[in-house]
Amino acid sequence: MRILGVSAYYHDSAAALIEDGRVIAAAQEERFTRRKHDAAFPKNAVQYCLSEAQVPLSSLDAVVFYEKPFLKFERLLETYMTTAPRGFRQFLMAMPVWLREKLFQKSLLAKELKEIDPDFDPEKLLFSEHHLSHAASAYFPSPFESAAILTLDGVGEWTTTAAALGQGSRIELTKELQFPHSLGLLYSAFTYYTGFKVNSGEYKLMGLAPYGEPKFADKILDNLIDVKPDGSFRLNMSFFDYMTGFTMTNRRFARLFGEKVRGPEDRLTAFHMDIAASVQAVTEEVVLRLTRSLAAETGQPNLCLAGGVALNCVANGKVLRDGSFERIWVQRLPPIMWNSQRPVRTPTPSMRCRAPIWAPPLKLTASPSASPPQAHTLKSVTTTSSTSGQRTHLLAKRRSAGSKGGWSLVRARLATARSWATRAVRRCSGR
Repeated sequence: MRILGVSAYYHDSAAALIEDGRVIAAAQEERFTRRKHDAAFPKNAVQYCLSEAQVPLSSLDAVVFYEKPFLKFERLLETYMTTAPRGFRQFLMAMPVWLREKLFQKSLLAKELKEIDPDFDPEKLLFSEHHLSHAASAYFPSPFESAAILTLDGVGEWTTTAAALGQGSRIELTKELQFPHSLGLLYSAFTYYTGFKVNSGEYKLMGLAPYGEPKFADKILDNLIDVKPDGSFRLNMSFFDYMTGFTMTNRRFARLFGEKVRGPEDRLTAFHMDIAASVQAVTEEVVLRLTRSLAAETGQPNLCLAGGVALNCVANGKVLRDGSFERIWVQRLPPIMWNSQRPVRTPTPSMRCRAPIWAPPLKLTASPSASPPQAHTLKSVTTTSSTSGQRTHLLAKRRSAGSKGGWSLVRARLATARSWATRAVRRCSGR
């Protein structure tokens, strides 16, 4: 079975081709176009993968896109409606693009693929949920026959944090936290505040943290994020602008910390180092609470991590040393993929790279990337993702004093807005 995974239209578009559980080829589009973080359809990357496999596109069993555009559109539409009239300018800018292109992404993808091979059958084009793809990218390449899975990033369609259980060839998503409450977006807000570029400069914020002291950690916990003992959390959206505006934070955020947003070329000071150290400390605490509660609930000795937040290697090290799990597998890619995760996220048979399992004792005798990745046939794959009505949601809810918090069943959306948005999506899609 040959399956092509495709990522496009956000950042770092890429493609990966899998044959019977082995990665044949994988590449980012920017390596061909020389445009950093190229988000265009990865035509060159797809053609490269096909040439490496020496097969035409029409012979593939499936082409899988890493997320579901209709669910993302639902989130955007409901967000605009529940926050109106705030965000009207953002709505005016976003909707024409969605109605012209993104809402009909299946047709757009099919058109691009047919340009590569006119005999391609659009019925072979499939879509996976964003965080299910994340979970698959970590679990299926891992050496584990069963594992707890934790995915954390900015936002997928609705989900920002998800817990799942992998057993044999199955993945079952069990709990999730939904937009706008996001650990990834919290970290990106501080990335923006310290003058770095969102979606690419987060590693700089992590690298800046050791030079400072977490002087503002309590202020963050007291004002910006309400964290429960099990790691579930809720952001105080009065300090953030990403729901209704064009920036990550607002003026109230700047007043809280006493400094304006740093410009990209402004001098880095001890203040910015302390800010970085503070949000890093808070991130580590949230991740530790999540992994501890997940270990207690599942009884699993193995943990798989994926998503943008899972690229925070300092937090991963804290999880390893914490000892809640005996073995940890962090989603890793062969060198050819560089920073892009998405093409191998599709829930299909995947690869097993020459990457270490994080487990004591940790021996750093050689760099795993020094030798080429080795592909192995893995488990045949079956994934499950229950409907929103059946799924237990990880959405932190403010509770009375003394409550332990927890993974709640609340979805903070207006029923009328949801109904209207669903009808609009169906009308636009012809369903």
